[in-house]
Order: sequence, then structure tokens, then C-alpha cells
Amino acid sequence: MPYVHDTLERLKKSSPAQTEFYQAAEEVLECLRPLFERSPHYHDHSIIERIVEPERQIMFRICWTDDAGKVQVNKGYRVQFNSALGPYKGGLRFHPSVTSGIIKFLGFEQIFKNALTGLPIGGGKGGSDFDPKGKSDGEIMRFCQSFMTELYRHIGPTTDVPAGDIGVGAREIGYLYGQYKRLTGRYEGVLTGKGLDWGGSIGRKEATGYGAVYFAQNMLQARGESIEGKTCLVSGAGNVAIYTIEKLYELGATPITCSDSRGTIHDPRGIDLDLLKELKEVKRASLEEYLANHPEASYIPANDYPADGHAVWRIPADVAFPCATQNELTDGDAETLLGNGVTCISEGANMPSTAAAVDRFLDAKIAYGPGKAANAGGVATSQLEMAQNSSMQQWPLEKVDAKLKEIMANIHQQCADTAEEFGEPTNLVLGANIAGFRKVADTMIDQGVV
Repeated sequence: MPYVHDTLERLKKSSPAQTEFYQAAEEVLECLRPLFERSPHYHDHSIIERIVEPERQIMFRICWTDDAGKVQVNKGYRVQFNSALGPYKGGLRFHPSVTSGIIKFLGFEQIFKNALTGLPIGGGKGGSDFDPKGKSDGEIMRFCQSFMTELYRHIGPTTDVPAGDIGVGAREIGYLYGQYKRLTGRYEGVLTGKGLDWGGSIGRKEATGYGAVYFAQNMLQARGESIEGKTCLVSGAGNVAIYTIEKLYELGATPITCSDSRGTIHDPRGIDLDLLKELKEVKRASLEEYLANHPEASYIPANDYPADGHAVWRIPADVAFPCATQNELTDGDAETLLGNGVTCISEGANMPSTAAAVDRFLDAKIAYGPGKAANAGGVATSQLEMAQNSSMQQWPLEKVDAKLKEIMANIHQQCADTAEEFGEPTNLVLGANIAGFRKVADTMIDQGVV
């Protein structure tokens, strides 16, 4: 269809050197071909041309002083992609890999992910190339204060509500919120992921990981299977991975791996969750220290990974949860996973599988949950935090978890029903993209050309 091809070509000219953004846009647009054939009015309203361009892109310099008294300079971003359904919603990522292209890919994905939740939130994303690793609390505080000094004028509880992402946890959210409050004089729900004593939601930290497991549970149940008794591979060692592991244990599965930037732990008896939390949430240490308590486990340094992929995906198991970062699971990894008998993959990270890997999963017709559906539990619970803030309440964990479980079941049902409607019942990628797009596109048409 020339419409899709021409849109992608224009995108490459207007947004040069943004590979991850092109990848995300191409996946969505290719999935939309059957919808455009059936419903050409989307073309008449130029929805594609409008939806691939952010409503607003903000870039700014961040100057801060390190502990040695030297001024450091970083770059900050906030991309407010689409507000048809509600205020912009999406996390802040602090990592050296952050570029405008990374933020745009994440913001674009966020549009459809947020739409699938059924909650009134639009899509956005932000961050900086600042690296929190190795920095003191004072340095991180000064950076966050400088970042918010630039960002605060562009956000608000009914305008744009950022959250955390890679490199932005409770500590960073606290420093960011404190500076927002200092600058505006307002105590309001402008950030999610806040501390439980000052407006945070119980269950928010756990939500993305829990949601990815609930989505896998729904996929397996649709095929007459259970997650109980399954051996599971998990990548990453941040919030998403840790709470994926926690929920897997609760549902009777056995997670046997986790990983960080330096290497991978394989513990065939099951990952020691308490030790993992101590290493990553308290000590902020390398996973290599896991072996001091469990010498029978294996540690695979990153230098020893296969040339065409990641060691974590070369270990035999039943179910896989990519929970680290984009494009971490390659074509070679996908081939090995399928060869080792993995029949279910639920993505806890954003676009963690390369396009070639996704094609393999779809061709094999396994239970494959793309990130925009499988990891939507985090942003869904962020919106629940917004609801609690607006009513000055805090809900118990049981209520938040029950709502999360219901939301993930609804997302799975939307994706499955839409995939069935378009003649590809096992293709939840197509189902997620069309279901999310239709909701946003129809709203854009209702609201006119804005």
C-alpha cells in the first residue's frame, strides 16, 4: 500500500537517524494495512500523517554540579505525542543511550499502549542521557532539580503526568517532585511513582512486572494451559524483572534467570528473590555478587555472550519474559528459544524483540504478547495513582492488584478479539496495534483537526 510506504519515507526525511522510531512506526503501520483497506476514511482524515508526528517536542540543556564542583551538561527531552484520549502519560528515562529517536519510539508506542488500557490517558515520553550509575545521592538530587527546573512549565496533573522508567526510581521521582513543588508552590499529582507517604499508589512499583505475568497467564489460558509449573526466563534486574519474578513465584512458576548490563545469572532451582532485591534495590550491586550466596548458580559475563544475541535466551525453558531494554532479543535468540521449546513470550520491556525475532514468533504461532500490550500494567497503575490523587485517597494493594488483573485481562481480550476479526487469531501484534489505533484515531476524528 503506497500510503504506508510513503508515510514511512517522509518520516525518515523529517526525522533523520532515528532507527528505533522507524522500527516502531513500521511495525504499527504494516499491521494497519488491513484496517485501511476496510476503513479508507482514516486516509481521508490524514490520521497516519498526524499520528506519527508528535504534538510537541521539547529539548533542553541540563547543567548541574558534581561532587568535585565541576559543572556537567546533559540533554533533556519530553515528547508529548498524542493527547486525544487524555493528558500525556509516559515515563522519564535516565540512561546514556537516550536520544531524541529513543524518546520518540517510546512515546509513539505509549500512544497505543495507553489506549489499550481503556483509561483516559494520552501518550508521551521523556528523559535524559544522564547516567545515575556511580553517582552520589547529592549528584542525582542536583541533576533532578536542574532537569525539573526546565521541565516543570510543560507538565501538570491534567496536562502531562510523567512517571519513572529506566534509571528513574523512587529516589529520582522524589527529587523531581520536590523541585516541582518548590517551583510551583503546588502539591498535586503531577508525577506518578511517588512515595507511599506522599501520594504514591500501593502496587505501582510492582505493576509492570505483575502485569506482564498476568498477560502471559491470559495467553496460556486461551490455549488451555496454565503458567503453574512452567520454567521461565527473565531478563533484566530492575523493577520490571524483579516483580515479574515475584508474581511468577506467586502463580507457581519457576523463574531461573535474571541479568544486568554486566552479565546473566542462571539458577536452575529458581532465582533467590530476596537476594536479588537486596543486591539491586538496597546495595545497587552487580549480579556477580549473587554467587557469594549461591555458588551452585552460574554467572555468564556479558563478554561471553553469543555474537548474535544474549546468553539469557540460550537457556532451555517454557516461557520467556524480556524485561530489560529495546532490541535485546535478536533473530538468533528467537531461533534458539523456539528450538528449545519456548511456547510463550510476554514482553515486560518496550520493543525488546527485533523485527526479525517478532517475525519468527508470529510464523511459529506461539503465544506472543508484544510490549505495548503485555507491559501496559505499569502505565495503567500510574493512572490509578492519578485517580487516587484526585480523590485524596490511597487504595489497598488488594484493590489495585484486582484492578490491574482485570485491566490486563481486558487488554488481552481486545487484542485477541481484534486479531480474530482480521483473520489472524494468533497474531496479538496485529490485534494490539489495530485495537489501540482505532480508539485513538476515532477520537481524533471526533475532535476535528487540532
